[in-house]
Amino acid sequence: MKDLVTTPLFWLAVTLVVFEGADQLSRRSGRHPLCHPVLLATPVLIGLLLATDTPYRTYWSGTQALSFLLGPAVVGLAVPVWAQRALIRRLAAPIGLALLAGAVTAIVSAVGVLALFGAPREVLASIAPRATTTPVAMAVAQQLGGVPALAAVIVLMAGVIGAMTATPLFNALGIRDFRARGMAIGVSAHGFGAARAFQVDSTAGAFASLGMALNAVATATLLSLLALLP
Repeated sequence: MKDLVTTPLFWLAVTLVVFEGADQLSRRSGRHPLCHPVLLATPVLIGLLLATDTPYRTYWSGTQALSFLLGPAVVGLAVPVWAQRALIRRLAAPIGLALLAGAVTAIVSAVGVLALFGAPREVLASIAPRATTTPVAMAVAQQLGGVPALAAVIVLMAGVIGAMTATPLFNALGIRDFRARGMAIGVSAHGFGAARAFQVDSTAGAFASLGMALNAVATATLLSLLALLP
């Protein structure tokens, strides 16, 4: 068994099986917010790693293929955005205003709450880019003097929570426009939000992809400018 858990393909296969099982449970629950596949699969994988005394480095080396596929997957999100290009062009002004409002709100709300509780500067710098994708958040956090690893965890949590709560929240607020729903979840919950938006509606997914990409640029730009201030 010890030799098996150290083979490169073992943890790749385990990850795929566990996630597929979690996704099946999510489907059978009608995509209930508390049955998000990532939320279900993550503790199972952690438990398996602990039970087999497998270091994370071993797990990471066996699942690099999944990390590599994130790149093509993100690029693939451009396809639905391109399909909606005419509509996006007509809505350029409100999209720009929504992006600015969302980016600023995401930064100020997260940093403001923690600042009220006296969080140190390193933590504030790590949570500031929470609404961007993981690579952007880690790079920006490092530039601001934060902890890249902590930024990555915060981004993961923000994405999962956003994907879990966005649809019930939109329904409760009576927001039916899938363009607005998609843009909002893309700006606030990046890739996780975009994936959830595609499960609901293709237009929502396209606008979520757009929001995710634009917010990564907007947030990185805003925080980089702040980093230049004395």
